[in-house]
Amino acid sequence: MTGDDPHGNEPILIAGVALSQARSALILLRGRGGSAEDILSLSEELGNESTAYLAPQAAQHTWYPNSFLASIAMNEPWLSSAIAKVGACIAKITSAGIGVQRIGIVGFSQGACLASEFVARHPARYAALVAFTGGLIGPMGSELHHAGNLDRMPILLSSGDPDPHVPWERVQATQEVFVEMGASVKADRYQGRPHTILREEIESARRLIEDGLS
Repeated sequence: MTGDDPHGNEPILIAGVALSQARSALILLRGRGGSAEDILSLSEELGNESTAYLAPQAAQHTWYPNSFLASIAMNEPWLSSAIAKVGACIAKITSAGIGVQRIGIVGFSQGACLASEFVARHPARYAALVAFTGGLIGPMGSELHHAGNLDRMPILLSSGDPDPHVPWERVQATQEVFVEMGASVKADRYQGRPHTILREEIESARRLIEDGLS
């Protein structure tokens, strides 16, 4: 894996209402090994008839090469490129006249980690953050604190426990960081749930996003 901007030339898929006509937008971030087309299937479950959905494609089907619990350096320059790709989605949406308070960010697994890390590094009052099985990026025991004010932004962190990739302790640590940043955080723990997204989680996410956009 080489190059300073691995994801730079990858496309951003758009579904739902055209950005020029949308009143809100959701950025959907897929997991390792998946595709933008895969995660766009959630557009049928989330948002509403005035929502545009953006799903950036990841180079070689991964946002970064190693575990999200590896050192930050071990995942560069892929991680910085992935964060910039989310930023490009935000810029595309805001250039169409949709404010950040009308933008939700949703991710699964590796995409959930990327979504969480983006919001922590670029804090604003987004409509919502939904992290299906993920958390902030960095080794266990590392300092995860980020400065900034999320202004009561609604956040859903949901995960199985145990999960083969995301320790529940990291979900808890992520919740603590976002609460410190002023977010309103809901953390749902599903005992024995496999590495997937349950119908119950999708319903919870849909309600959270509706509240964030209301």
